[in-house]
Amino acid sequence: MTTSLTTSAHSAVLERFAAMRVLPVIVIDDPDDALPLARALIDGGLPCAEVTLRTPRAVEALRRIVGELPDMLVGAGTVLTPAQAAEARGAGARFIVAPGFNAGMVEFCQSVNLPVFPGVCTPTEIEMALGAGLSVLKFFPAEPIGGLPFLKAVAAPYTTVSFMPTGGIGPSNLASYLAFPRVVACGGSWMAPNDWIAAGQFDRIRDTTRAAVAIANSVAAGGRA
Repeated sequence: MTTSLTTSAHSAVLERFAAMRVLPVIVIDDPDDALPLARALIDGGLPCAEVTLRTPRAVEALRRIVGELPDMLVGAGTVLTPAQAAEARGAGARFIVAPGFNAGMVEFCQSVNLPVFPGVCTPTEIEMALGAGLSVLKFFPAEPIGGLPFLKAVAAPYTTVSFMPTGGIGPSNLASYLAFPRVVACGGSWMAPNDWIAAGQFDRIRDTTRAAVAIANSVAAGGRA
Protein backbone atom coordinates (compact mmCIF):
# COMPACT_ATOMS: atom_id res chain seq x y z
CA MET A 1 0.00 0.00 0.00
CA THR A 2 1.73 3.14 -1.14
CA THR A 3 -1.00 5.70 -1.64
CA SER A 4 -1.51 8.57 0.80
CA LEU A 5 -4.08 7.70 3.41
CA THR A 6 -4.72 11.17 4.82
CA THR A 7 -8.43 11.48 5.54
CA SER A 8 -10.62 14.20 7.02
CA ALA A 9 -10.51 12.41 10.39
CA HIS A 10 -6.73 12.16 10.21
CA SER A 11 -6.40 15.81 9.20
CA ALA A 12 -8.69 16.94 12.00
CA VAL A 13 -6.65 15.09 14.63
CA LEU A 14 -3.39 16.44 13.23
CA GLU A 15 -4.75 19.98 13.29
CA ARG A 16 -5.54 19.59 16.98
CA PHE A 17 -2.09 18.15 17.70
CA ALA A 18 -0.42 20.99 15.79
CA ALA A 19 -2.44 23.58 17.68
CA MET A 20 -1.78 22.13 21.15
CA ARG A 21 1.79 20.90 20.52
CA VAL A 22 1.76 18.69 23.63
CA LEU A 23 -0.04 15.36 24.10
CA PRO A 24 -0.40 14.13 27.69
CA VAL A 25 0.28 10.39 27.91
CA ILE A 26 -1.66 8.99 30.83
CA VAL A 27 -1.84 5.67 32.66
CA ILE A 28 -5.06 5.16 34.62
CA ASP A 29 -5.41 2.33 37.12
CA ASP A 30 -8.80 3.40 38.54
CA PRO A 31 -11.47 4.63 36.10
CA ASP A 32 -12.85 6.82 38.89
CA ASP A 33 -9.76 8.99 38.38
CA ALA A 34 -10.46 9.44 34.67
CA LEU A 35 -12.82 12.42 34.78
CA PRO A 36 -11.01 14.52 37.41
CA LEU A 37 -7.78 13.87 35.54
CA ALA A 38 -9.30 14.85 32.21
CA ARG A 39 -10.75 18.02 33.71
CA ALA A 40 -7.35 18.90 35.19
CA LEU A 41 -5.79 18.61 31.73
CA ILE A 42 -8.55 20.74 30.22
CA ASP A 43 -8.21 23.38 32.95
CA GLY A 44 -4.47 23.37 32.32
CA GLY A 45 -5.04 24.17 28.66
CA LEU A 46 -4.65 20.75 27.03
CA PRO A 47 -8.03 19.24 26.11
CA CYS A 48 -6.41 16.08 24.81
CA ALA A 49 -5.00 12.81 26.13
CA GLU A 50 -3.49 9.52 25.05
CA VAL A 51 -4.89 6.89 27.42
CA THR A 52 -2.41 4.04 27.37
CA LEU A 53 -3.74 0.50 27.38
CA ARG A 54 -1.29 -0.60 30.03
CA THR A 55 -3.83 -1.28 32.77
CA PRO A 56 -6.77 -3.67 32.92
CA ARG A 57 -9.39 -0.90 33.11
CA ALA A 58 -7.86 1.58 30.71
CA VAL A 59 -10.59 1.15 28.10
CA GLU A 60 -13.25 1.82 30.71
CA ALA A 61 -11.43 4.99 31.72
CA LEU A 62 -11.23 6.08 28.08
CA ARG A 63 -14.95 5.40 27.63
CA ARG A 64 -15.83 7.54 30.64
CA ILE A 65 -13.84 10.51 29.39
CA VAL A 66 -15.33 10.29 25.91
CA GLY A 67 -18.84 9.96 27.31
CA GLU A 68 -18.64 12.93 29.69
CA LEU A 69 -16.25 15.22 27.78
CA PRO A 70 -17.01 14.74 24.08
CA ASP A 71 -15.08 17.84 23.01
CA MET A 72 -11.84 16.47 24.45
CA LEU A 73 -9.55 14.81 21.92
CA VAL A 74 -8.95 11.37 23.41
CA GLY A 75 -7.07 8.47 21.89
CA ALA A 76 -5.55 5.18 22.95
CA GLY A 77 -1.85 4.46 23.33
CA THR A 78 0.27 1.34 23.71
CA VAL A 79 -2.01 -0.33 21.16
CA LEU A 80 -0.31 -3.54 20.06
CA THR A 81 -2.94 -5.52 18.15
CA PRO A 82 -5.92 -5.03 15.83
CA ALA A 83 -8.17 -6.35 18.61
CA GLN A 84 -6.96 -3.66 21.00
CA ALA A 85 -7.46 -1.01 18.34
CA ALA A 86 -11.00 -2.26 17.74
CA GLU A 87 -11.78 -2.19 21.46
CA ALA A 88 -10.39 1.34 21.80
CA ARG A 89 -12.41 2.48 18.79
CA GLY A 90 -15.53 0.99 20.34
CA ALA A 91 -14.85 3.02 23.49
CA GLY A 92 -14.64 6.22 21.45
CA ALA A 93 -10.91 6.65 20.82
CA ARG A 94 -10.36 9.18 18.06
CA PHE A 95 -6.78 8.13 17.34
CA ILE A 96 -4.40 5.26 18.01
CA VAL A 97 -0.74 5.43 19.07
CA ALA A 98 1.62 2.46 19.18
CA PRO A 99 5.18 2.03 20.48
CA GLY A 100 6.25 0.30 17.26
CA PHE A 101 5.11 -0.50 13.73
CA ASN A 102 2.66 -3.41 13.56
CA ALA A 103 1.46 -3.77 9.97
CA GLY A 104 -1.72 -5.64 10.89
CA MET A 105 -2.75 -3.09 13.49
CA VAL A 106 -2.02 -0.19 11.13
CA GLU A 107 -4.01 -1.81 8.34
CA PHE A 108 -6.98 -2.33 10.64
CA CYS A 109 -6.99 1.32 11.69
CA GLN A 110 -6.79 2.45 8.10
CA SER A 111 -9.65 0.14 7.12
CA VAL A 112 -11.97 1.83 9.62
CA ASN A 113 -10.68 5.39 9.04
CA LEU A 114 -9.11 5.62 12.50
CA PRO A 115 -6.02 7.85 12.59
CA VAL A 116 -2.98 5.84 13.64
CA PHE A 117 0.51 6.94 14.67
CA PRO A 118 2.89 3.99 15.03
CA GLY A 119 6.25 4.32 16.71
CA VAL A 120 9.52 4.36 14.78
CA CYS A 121 13.15 5.05 15.61
CA THR A 122 15.16 3.77 12.61
CA PRO A 123 15.24 4.46 8.86
CA THR A 124 13.90 0.98 8.15
CA GLU A 125 10.88 1.55 10.35
CA ILE A 126 10.24 4.95 8.78
CA GLU A 127 10.29 3.35 5.35
CA MET A 128 7.86 0.66 6.51
CA ALA A 129 5.49 3.40 7.63
CA LEU A 130 5.94 5.30 4.38
CA GLY A 131 5.08 2.11 2.52
CA ALA A 132 1.82 2.02 4.45
CA GLY A 133 0.98 5.55 3.36
CA LEU A 134 1.80 7.23 6.70
CA SER A 135 3.68 10.48 7.06
CA VAL A 136 3.25 11.47 10.73
CA LEU A 137 4.91 9.04 13.11
CA LYS A 138 5.62 8.66 16.78
CA PHE A 139 9.37 8.85 17.46
CA PHE A 140 10.01 6.51 20.39
CA PRO A 141 11.84 6.25 22.72
CA ALA A 142 13.08 9.72 21.95
CA GLU A 143 15.68 10.43 24.61
CA PRO A 144 17.05 6.90 25.19
CA ILE A 145 17.61 6.40 21.46
CA GLY A 146 19.65 9.57 21.09
CA GLY A 147 17.38 12.56 21.61
CA LEU A 148 16.93 15.50 19.30
CA PRO A 149 20.30 15.11 17.50
CA PHE A 150 19.36 11.56 16.54
CA LEU A 151 15.88 12.64 15.43
CA LYS A 152 17.32 15.37 13.22
CA ALA A 153 19.76 12.92 11.67
CA VAL A 154 17.22 10.19 11.00
CA ALA A 155 14.61 12.67 9.73
CA ALA A 156 16.93 14.31 7.22
CA PRO A 157 16.45 11.83 4.33
CA TYR A 158 12.67 11.71 4.79
CA THR A 159 11.58 15.23 4.00
CA THR A 160 7.85 14.43 3.86
CA VAL A 161 7.69 12.82 7.30
CA SER A 162 6.82 14.59 10.55
CA PHE A 163 7.22 13.24 14.06
CA MET A 164 5.69 13.15 17.52
CA PRO A 165 8.60 12.44 19.88
CA THR A 166 7.77 10.61 23.10
CA GLY A 167 9.95 9.10 25.80
CA GLY A 168 12.07 11.11 28.22
CA ILE A 169 10.60 14.46 27.23
CA GLY A 170 9.84 16.99 29.95
CA PRO A 171 10.08 20.67 30.86
CA SER A 172 13.86 20.77 30.39
CA ASN A 173 13.87 19.67 26.75
CA LEU A 174 10.32 20.26 25.48
CA ALA A 175 11.11 23.62 23.89
CA SER A 176 14.07 22.28 21.93
CA TYR A 177 11.99 19.46 20.44
CA LEU A 178 9.08 21.75 19.59
CA ALA A 179 11.44 24.19 17.88
CA PHE A 180 12.42 21.53 15.33
CA PRO A 181 10.15 22.13 12.31
CA ARG A 182 9.61 18.42 11.71
CA VAL A 183 7.95 17.95 15.11
CA VAL A 184 4.15 18.22 15.15
CA ALA A 185 3.78 17.71 18.89
CA CYS A 186 5.49 15.99 21.80
CA GLY A 187 4.01 13.29 23.99
CA GLY A 188 4.84 12.85 27.63
CA SER A 189 3.69 11.63 31.02
CA TRP A 190 5.44 14.22 33.17
CA MET A 191 2.25 16.31 33.44
CA ALA A 192 0.29 13.49 35.06
CA PRO A 193 2.56 10.81 36.55
CA ASN A 194 0.94 7.76 38.08
CA ASP A 195 1.65 8.68 41.69
CA TRP A 196 0.01 12.11 41.30
CA ILE A 197 -3.09 10.50 39.79
CA ALA A 198 -3.26 7.89 42.56
CA ALA A 199 -2.89 10.59 45.21
CA GLY A 200 -5.62 12.73 43.66
CA GLN A 201 -3.22 15.61 43.05
CA PHE A 202 -5.28 17.00 40.19
CA ASP A 203 -4.48 20.64 40.99
CA ARG A 204 -0.81 19.78 40.65
CA ILE A 205 -1.52 18.10 37.31
CA ARG A 206 -3.42 21.20 36.16
CA ASP A 207 -0.57 23.51 37.12
CA THR A 208 2.08 21.33 35.48
CA THR A 209 -0.04 21.18 32.34
CA ARG A 210 -0.28 24.97 32.33
CA ALA A 211 3.50 25.16 32.54
CA ALA A 212 3.83 22.83 29.53
CA VAL A 213 1.39 24.99 27.56
CA ALA A 214 3.43 28.06 28.47
CA ILE A 215 6.57 26.43 27.06
CA ALA A 216 4.76 25.53 23.85
CA ASN A 217 3.42 29.06 23.55
CA SER A 218 6.88 30.54 24.07
CA VAL A 219 8.22 28.43 21.21
CA ALA A 220 5.38 29.57 18.97
CA ALA A 221 6.02 33.19 19.85
CA GLY A 222 9.72 32.87 19.14
CA GLY A 223 9.38 30.96 15.89
CA ARG A 224 10.76 27.55 15.04
CA ALA A 225 14.46 26.84 14.85
